[in-house]
Amino acid sequence: MKQRKLGNSGLMVSEIGLGCMSLKSNQPKQSKDIIQKAFDIGITFFDTADLYDKGQNEMAVGDSVQAFRKQIVLASKVGNLWRADGSGWDWKASKDYIVKAIEGSLSRLKTDYIDLYQLHGGTIDDPIDEIIEAFELLKKQGKIRAYGLSSIRPNVIKEFLSKSAISSVMMQYNLLDRRLEEEMDTLLTANDVSILARGTLAKGLLVNKPVEPYLQYTSGEVSHLLRNLDKMVKQSGKDRTTEALSYVLSNAAVATAVVGVSTRLQLDELTATKQQLAQLNAQDKKKLLDGVRSLLYTEHR
Repeated sequence: MKQRKLGNSGLMVSEIGLGCMSLKSNQPKQSKDIIQKAFDIGITFFDTADLYDKGQNEMAVGDSVQAFRKQIVLASKVGNLWRADGSGWDWKASKDYIVKAIEGSLSRLKTDYIDLYQLHGGTIDDPIDEIIEAFELLKKQGKIRAYGLSSIRPNVIKEFLSKSAISSVMMQYNLLDRRLEEEMDTLLTANDVSILARGTLAKGLLVNKPVEPYLQYTSGEVSHLLRNLDKMVKQSGKDRTTEALSYVLSNAAVATAVVGVSTRLQLDELTATKQQLAQLNAQDKKKLLDGVRSLLYTEHR
């Protein structure tokens, strides 16, 4: 598996990462098997969050990576606090909370440091300066090696870029959601900040899910892009998943494509895919996007 630089952090990550949210916490043996197999095929980036399954996901991941903990980049997220009655969660972004919350994540992950700690959301009204202070303090204490955002809000991202040393921004990015290319791509690259691409298969629409509207695209527009994708598949002899992931990874700003896996079969399919990934040239990209309009962020400002 090819390794890529994670922004300004000095860390290297596999070009395909494992999104651990999809793992079933009530099936620890299966989760451990999937994570071990993922590591065996060269995946070195594993992403979770304290929010997922009320912390159970972090516990499953922590149990599963012990044998190779120092050989991977382990990422988690902070900023959401489950209510006592379990009815939902509330946004909690303050210096005191972040400094306190990491202790729970470290315990559940069975580690004394987190490689990449990410703010799990955020708005322009947050106390951004003190949030940055929290991450910098944790970095100074050796509890994290780098920090970043998990956000699709351009105004929030720009604020952190101007004030902090974030290494990455996790955001949705796929053939049907190329908004970051229009608005954020150049800015992130200029600041040596990597993209962690999630939602790379557009909830399955780019693979085998029935066609439906997506973001600002109509069903007809989605179908048009899929026809372009199928023409490339016919030409290359690969499959939709491979070409869709190749498109994302052909963006030099992307450090890793984070793919969710919940079964061993899905991981086996991903294994076959990663062996066929290829850099798409400008002509390939033009064919894929022929007749497809550009989108911009119209919400989450």
